[in-house]
Amino acid sequence: MSVSVQERDACFPSDWEDDERMAFLFSAFKENRDVDCTDWDGKIDFWSPLIIDHCRRRGSVCVSLQDLNEGFKRKGIVPLGLSTVIQSMIRSGKVQKESDFAANVDSGWLSWGVGLLLVRPLKWTLSALLGSGRVPLEERFVVIELVKEKAAALLAAYRGSPLAVRSLLSFPELRALSSHICPDESSLCMALLQLQREKHVTVSLHEGEKLVKFSQAGQGRVSPVSEVDLGIYQLQRSEKLLEERVEVLGLEAEKCKQQAKALLKEGKKTQALRCLRGSKRVEKKADRLFAQLETVKGILDRIANSQTDRLVMQAYQAGVAALRISLKGVTVERAENLVDQIQELCDTQDEVNQTLAGGVLDSGEDSEELEEELKSLLENTTLEKDVLPVVPTHPLSPPRKTGVPDFIQSLPCVPDSSLGITDEELDRELSRLTVSDTVQRRMESAQ
Repeated sequence: MSVSVQERDACFPSDWEDDERMAFLFSAFKENRDVDCTDWDGKIDFWSPLIIDHCRRRGSVCVSLQDLNEGFKRKGIVPLGLSTVIQSMIRSGKVQKESDFAANVDSGWLSWGVGLLLVRPLKWTLSALLGSGRVPLEERFVVIELVKEKAAALLAAYRGSPLAVRSLLSFPELRALSSHICPDESSLCMALLQLQREKHVTVSLHEGEKLVKFSQAGQGRVSPVSEVDLGIYQLQRSEKLLEERVEVLGLEAEKCKQQAKALLKEGKKTQALRCLRGSKRVEKKADRLFAQLETVKGILDRIANSQTDRLVMQAYQAGVAALRISLKGVTVERAENLVDQIQELCDTQDEVNQTLAGGVLDSGEDSEELEEELKSLLENTTLEKDVLPVVPTHPLSPPRKTGVPDFIQSLPCVPDSSLGITDEELDRELSRLTVSDTVQRRMESAQ
């Protein structure tokens, strides 16, 4: 027995090692359940959860009779009643044919090509017409419990990732995000179909690109893909491409400078000037793309701010409505009457307090002792003030003005021409590169 078969058998229940028990479970079903319902139900109760566990271990949400026959083969024998088990699971809603599961797909799915699942195999159609209860070996079935688990995990992975700030994702981005959840594209499509049933996902095809839109946190359902969504998606994609291009140009400009240094050390001044001129040209191109990148980011920021402003406006409107309801029945006359009642009660309480305080004042408290204590407190306060330092009366000298550091004055002026770099300017920059290399070598030798 191979290792893979041993690992597979370890996942089966203890009955799997009982030859007599398994001979009964591997036998065919009676033609009618009414003949022996215990025999029928016992086999259904054994195989149904085992089929679901088998698919869960494989990480798949779909299964076929052919897969089950191969997966449950024991000592060269195939179970004879799995076709009946699948039909029972279909009636109980535990599994569903792929074609039925995808029966209500929208136009977006059809453009993706998922609508091909709606074409039922010829064998299944003929068997249904002829009244046969046999299940074709190749017919695939969706395990509803597992596809719901995959859908929930996919939605959680999206909302917990940095991509959650975007409502639209490309299908390759989603494939990369869900690689640990859905092992293949078919499982991912089934999970997306389940999320569509739950109103959390919608799909579309834009310029040949498959796009998926998720509902945002706090939203009950996803909205259709709008022109605004597509515009934001295009801007975000342009932002990413510009960032990558600016980074590449920056590396290219630095490479040209290093080549210029190397050529200058070899005494090839003409070639060094050519490399330095190429570096300047690349830097200007990078600056132009960086300006475009900043523009795109500014537009995205404005869109984000406008969406935030809309949410704030909605919150204000809800607050006004709630305040109007809470103030219903409240009038100025009722408020004034309430204030008068409060004032009357306060006056009564003040009179009671004065009466009680009068009894305390007549208790014979020695006022002279209190005056002596106040006098001592005043003397202590005067002594503490005398300990404080004397405030200086002469004016403070103004701070000395420092000039601009010499090293800043020695820096070269920034050229303002489009690419009008003269050879003299390039010579000076090469000289500075040479000086900087010499200083660096001296510092390294000194260390």
